Amino acid sequence: MQPKTKTALKRIGAVLLWSGVLAGFGVLLAAAVHDKENETCKSIHVTLKGDDRNAFIDEKDIKQLIVTDKSQNPVGMAISQINLANLERVVERDPWVRSAELYLDNQGVLNANVVQRDPVARVFTFSGNSFYLDEQNERIPVSDRFSARVPVFTGFPTDATQFKKEDSLLYAQIGDMARFILADTFWNAQVEQVTITGDRKFEITPKLGDHVIVFGDGTDIATKFSKLLIFYREGLSKAGWNTYSRINIAYHEEVIGTRRDGKSAPPPPMYRDSSIADVTMDADLAQPAAATNPRPADKPVAKPAAKPAKTVKTASKPAAKAAARNNGTKPKAVYTKPNKRNRN
Repeated sequence: MQPKTKTALKRIGAVLLWSGVLAGFGVLLAAAVHDKENETCKSIHVTLKGDDRNAFIDEKDIKQLIVTDKSQNPVGMAISQINLANLERVVERDPWVRSAELYLDNQGVLNANVVQRDPVARVFTFSGNSFYLDEQNERIPVSDRFSARVPVFTGFPTDATQFKKEDSLLYAQIGDMARFILADTFWNAQVEQVTITGDRKFEITPKLGDHVIVFGDGTDIATKFSKLLIFYREGLSKAGWNTYSRINIAYHEEVIGTRRDGKSAPPPPMYRDSSIADVTMDADLAQPAAATNPRPADKPVAKPAAKPAKTVKTASKPAAKAAARNNGTKPKAVYTKPNKRNRN
């Protein structure tokens, strides 16, 4: 046999052999696909992502959503007949679900990866209705079964879903303030309620202390809370938590505390903090503070302390006038940032 003939036969044999291998592989693949299509869904596995502390939906709820429509119940259904895209839409229609991804694995298990919405604030409108605000400032309804432990805002001026410009700004500020409070362990425990005033400003009712915190608008949030924390440490810790009826942190680089009663407690002591603020007393506080100084035993007080202008001889005229006005007004403590040129 000619060498060329042998070579040609070998090539033909190799082609036939590989053709047979490929044909057999195709048959096996077709059989596997057929078996896969006829395989049924055995179970459902749910994975929830989000803040477990304020979860309004659980694995049972997700499974219930998937099997609600009996005609679309995937358990026991052939895999080829399961409409995954439709099931995803069913799950995502739930107001507490942000997104859902469904897929089938090789064991015939339907996996549902669900991202839930995490509430950051509960908002009560002026009419008394309420809703939750999530991490993306989207509105989500209140649940009949659960309530989230998040900051509460009251007095939102409208029930409408389409906001005016000023309401949109207020809505965004609520979200910013709520996220700051929720992220801070101390303020999350201290803030009881945030009231929205008629001019779209904020006032905070704390859990500890019988006073109202005038916050102002929803800007410079971190700075304002930092000033308030200093006032708590340097002022209320010494003067008493119930000394002041109002604490105003709305102004730039200062905190103004309005005392409940001028005689109930002395003003907070002065201190220096070069990073943020000083505590200073205005004229209303200067005179009563001097009047409380101890007197020698051989000089009894002839008149009540209600007339400090007569007991402090060294007081200046402006201070004496301020002390006289003290009888009918509430004294204030003012925290202001020190002038760098006057620092020691």
